[in-house]
Amino acid sequence: MNSGFAAAAAGILLVDDMEDNLVALEAVLGSLNEPLVRARSGEEAMKALLRQEFAVVLLDVLMPGMDGFETAANIKRLDQAKDVPIIFLTGTDTDRGYAFRGYATGAADFLTKPFDPWVLRAKVSVFLDLHRKNRQLQHLLARDRERLEELGARLATIENRLAAGNVPDAAGLRGSVARMEETLRELRGERVM
Repeated sequence: MNSGFAAAAAGILLVDDMEDNLVALEAVLGSLNEPLVRARSGEEAMKALLRQEFAVVLLDVLMPGMDGFETAANIKRLDQAKDVPIIFLTGTDTDRGYAFRGYATGAADFLTKPFDPWVLRAKVSVFLDLHRKNRQLQHLLARDRERLEELGARLATIENRLAAGNVPDAAGLRGSVARMEETLRELRGERVM
Protein backbone atom coordinates (compact mmCIF):
# COMPACT_ATOMS: atom_id res chain seq x y z
CA MET A 1 0.00 0.00 0.00
CA ASN A 2 0.93 3.62 -0.20
CA SER A 3 3.54 4.34 2.43
CA GLY A 4 2.05 7.80 2.96
CA PHE A 5 -0.86 6.32 4.90
CA ALA A 6 -0.72 5.67 8.61
CA ALA A 7 -0.59 2.11 9.87
CA ALA A 8 -4.16 2.35 11.19
CA ALA A 9 -6.70 -0.26 10.13
CA ALA A 10 -8.03 0.30 6.64
CA GLY A 11 -11.69 1.12 6.66
CA ILE A 12 -14.75 0.41 4.61
CA LEU A 13 -15.99 3.36 2.57
CA LEU A 14 -19.79 3.57 2.30
CA VAL A 15 -20.93 5.84 -0.54
CA ASP A 16 -24.66 6.57 -0.84
CA ASP A 17 -26.69 9.78 -1.01
CA MET A 18 -29.55 8.28 1.06
CA GLU A 19 -29.26 8.37 4.86
CA ASP A 20 -31.42 5.24 5.28
CA ASN A 21 -29.08 3.25 3.04
CA LEU A 22 -26.01 4.38 4.98
CA VAL A 23 -27.67 3.42 8.27
CA ALA A 24 -28.57 -0.01 6.84
CA LEU A 25 -25.00 -0.58 5.63
CA GLU A 26 -23.61 0.40 9.03
CA ALA A 27 -26.02 -2.00 10.75
CA VAL A 28 -24.99 -4.88 8.48
CA LEU A 29 -21.23 -4.20 8.60
CA GLY A 30 -20.82 -2.93 12.16
CA SER A 31 -20.15 -6.43 13.48
CA LEU A 32 -16.97 -6.64 11.37
CA ASN A 33 -15.32 -4.21 13.81
CA GLU A 34 -13.63 -2.21 11.06
CA PRO A 35 -13.85 1.56 10.63
CA LEU A 36 -16.90 2.54 8.57
CA VAL A 37 -16.60 5.87 6.77
CA ARG A 38 -19.59 7.57 5.16
CA ALA A 39 -19.63 9.60 1.98
CA ARG A 40 -22.88 11.08 0.69
CA SER A 41 -21.58 11.81 -2.82
CA GLY A 42 -18.90 10.84 -5.28
CA GLU A 43 -17.04 14.01 -4.43
CA GLU A 44 -17.01 13.16 -0.71
CA ALA A 45 -15.84 9.64 -1.56
CA MET A 46 -12.89 11.00 -3.54
CA LYS A 47 -11.89 13.26 -0.64
CA ALA A 48 -12.08 10.35 1.80
CA LEU A 49 -9.90 8.19 -0.47
CA LEU A 50 -7.27 10.92 -0.52
CA ARG A 51 -7.26 11.12 3.30
CA GLN A 52 -7.03 7.47 4.26
CA GLU A 53 -6.66 3.89 3.12
CA PHE A 54 -9.68 1.67 2.51
CA ALA A 55 -9.91 -2.08 2.13
CA VAL A 56 -13.16 -1.90 0.11
CA VAL A 57 -15.65 0.66 -1.23
CA LEU A 58 -19.41 0.07 -1.28
CA LEU A 59 -20.73 2.42 -3.94
CA ASP A 60 -24.30 3.31 -4.84
CA VAL A 61 -24.87 3.53 -8.59
CA LEU A 62 -27.55 6.21 -8.71
CA MET A 63 -26.48 9.43 -7.00
CA PRO A 64 -27.01 13.05 -7.95
CA GLY A 65 -23.99 14.83 -9.36
CA MET A 66 -21.18 12.35 -9.84
CA ASP A 67 -22.92 8.95 -10.17
CA GLY A 68 -21.39 5.66 -9.06
CA PHE A 69 -19.90 4.84 -12.46
CA GLU A 70 -18.12 8.18 -12.72
CA THR A 71 -16.98 7.90 -9.11
CA ALA A 72 -15.57 4.41 -9.76
CA ALA A 73 -13.73 5.63 -12.86
CA ASN A 74 -12.20 8.46 -10.80
CA ILE A 75 -11.24 6.05 -7.99
CA LYS A 76 -9.39 3.85 -10.48
CA ARG A 77 -7.40 6.92 -11.61
CA LEU A 78 -6.09 7.62 -8.09
CA ASP A 79 -2.70 5.99 -7.54
CA GLN A 80 -3.39 5.32 -3.85
CA ALA A 81 -6.87 3.88 -4.51
CA LYS A 82 -6.70 2.23 -7.94
CA ASP A 83 -6.47 -1.27 -6.44
CA VAL A 84 -9.22 -0.82 -3.83
CA PRO A 85 -12.07 -3.21 -4.67
CA ILE A 86 -15.44 -1.62 -5.39
CA ILE A 87 -18.78 -3.31 -4.75
CA PHE A 88 -21.57 -1.52 -6.61
CA LEU A 89 -24.97 -1.35 -4.96
CA THR A 90 -28.07 -0.49 -6.97
CA GLY A 91 -31.77 -0.27 -6.26
CA THR A 92 -32.72 -1.49 -9.69
CA ASP A 93 -32.11 -4.72 -11.54
CA THR A 94 -34.22 -3.80 -14.54
CA ASP A 95 -31.27 -2.55 -16.56
CA ARG A 96 -28.79 -5.40 -17.06
CA GLY A 97 -26.46 -2.86 -18.62
CA TYR A 98 -25.76 -1.52 -15.12
CA ALA A 99 -23.89 -4.65 -14.14
CA PHE A 100 -21.86 -4.66 -17.36
CA ARG A 101 -21.07 -0.95 -16.99
CA GLY A 102 -20.10 -1.50 -13.35
CA TYR A 103 -17.66 -4.29 -14.17
CA ALA A 104 -16.31 -2.25 -17.10
CA THR A 105 -15.40 0.57 -14.71
CA GLY A 106 -13.46 -1.81 -12.50
CA ALA A 107 -16.02 -3.07 -10.01
CA ALA A 108 -15.15 -6.24 -8.12
CA ASP A 109 -18.82 -7.07 -7.52
CA PHE A 110 -22.36 -5.83 -8.08
CA LEU A 111 -25.31 -6.28 -5.71
CA THR A 112 -28.96 -5.31 -6.12
CA LYS A 113 -30.87 -3.72 -3.24
CA PRO A 114 -32.39 -5.00 -1.14
CA PHE A 115 -29.32 -7.16 -0.62
CA ASP A 116 -28.95 -10.16 1.64
CA PRO A 117 -27.05 -8.87 4.72
CA TRP A 118 -25.22 -12.18 5.15
CA VAL A 119 -24.02 -12.16 1.54
CA LEU A 120 -22.86 -8.54 1.75
CA ARG A 121 -21.02 -9.13 5.04
CA ALA A 122 -19.36 -12.26 3.61
CA LYS A 123 -18.22 -10.43 0.47
CA VAL A 124 -16.82 -7.50 2.45
CA SER A 125 -15.08 -9.95 4.82
CA VAL A 126 -13.28 -11.54 1.86
CA PHE A 127 -11.94 -8.15 0.76
CA LEU A 128 -10.89 -7.30 4.31
CA ASP A 129 -8.98 -10.60 4.53
CA LEU A 130 -7.30 -9.94 1.18
CA HIS A 131 -6.30 -6.49 2.34
CA ARG A 132 -4.75 -7.88 5.55
CA LYS A 133 -2.85 -10.53 3.60
CA ASN A 134 -1.54 -7.92 1.16
CA ARG A 135 -0.27 -5.85 4.09
CA GLN A 136 1.47 -8.91 5.56
CA LEU A 137 3.13 -9.65 2.23
CA GLN A 138 4.31 -6.06 1.92
CA HIS A 139 5.79 -6.25 5.41
CA LEU A 140 7.62 -9.49 4.55
CA LEU A 141 8.92 -8.04 1.28
CA ALA A 142 10.21 -4.94 3.08
CA ARG A 143 11.96 -7.12 5.65
CA ASP A 144 13.52 -9.25 2.92
CA ARG A 145 14.72 -6.12 1.08
CA GLU A 146 16.42 -4.94 4.28
CA ARG A 147 18.12 -8.31 4.68
CA LEU A 148 19.29 -8.28 1.06
CA GLU A 149 20.74 -4.79 1.53
CA GLU A 150 22.53 -5.99 4.66
CA LEU A 151 23.86 -9.00 2.77
CA GLY A 152 25.04 -6.76 -0.07
CA ALA A 153 26.87 -4.53 2.39
CA ARG A 154 28.61 -7.54 3.96
CA LEU A 155 29.64 -8.86 0.57
CA ALA A 156 31.00 -5.43 -0.41
CA THR A 157 33.10 -5.39 2.76
CA ILE A 158 34.54 -8.83 1.97
CA GLU A 159 35.22 -7.85 -1.64
CA ASN A 160 37.02 -4.69 -0.47
CA ARG A 161 39.16 -6.72 1.94
CA LEU A 162 40.04 -9.22 -0.76
CA ALA A 163 40.81 -6.50 -3.30
CA ALA A 164 43.06 -4.70 -0.83
CA GLY A 165 44.83 -7.93 0.04
CA ASN A 166 43.76 -7.30 3.61
CA VAL A 167 42.70 -10.76 4.79
CA PRO A 168 44.61 -11.30 8.03
CA ASP A 169 41.35 -11.94 9.86
CA ALA A 170 40.39 -15.21 8.16
CA ALA A 171 38.20 -16.22 11.13
CA GLY A 172 36.25 -12.96 10.87
CA LEU A 173 35.83 -13.51 7.16
CA ARG A 174 34.52 -17.05 7.73
CA GLY A 175 32.06 -15.67 10.33
CA SER A 176 30.80 -13.09 7.84
CA VAL A 177 30.34 -15.76 5.19
CA ALA A 178 28.46 -17.99 7.67
CA ARG A 179 26.09 -15.14 8.56
CA MET A 180 25.50 -14.41 4.89
CA GLU A 181 24.76 -18.07 4.19
CA GLU A 182 22.24 -18.09 7.05
CA THR A 183 20.55 -14.99 5.67
CA LEU A 184 20.44 -16.53 2.20
CA ARG A 185 18.77 -19.69 3.58
CA GLU A 186 16.10 -17.52 5.23
CA LEU A 187 15.51 -15.55 2.05
CA ARG A 188 15.19 -18.75 0.01
CA GLY A 189 12.01 -19.60 1.84
CA GLU A 190 13.13 -21.66 4.77
CA ARG A 191 10.60 -19.73 6.84
CA VAL A 192 6.92 -20.44 7.31
CA MET A 193 4.43 -17.76 6.19
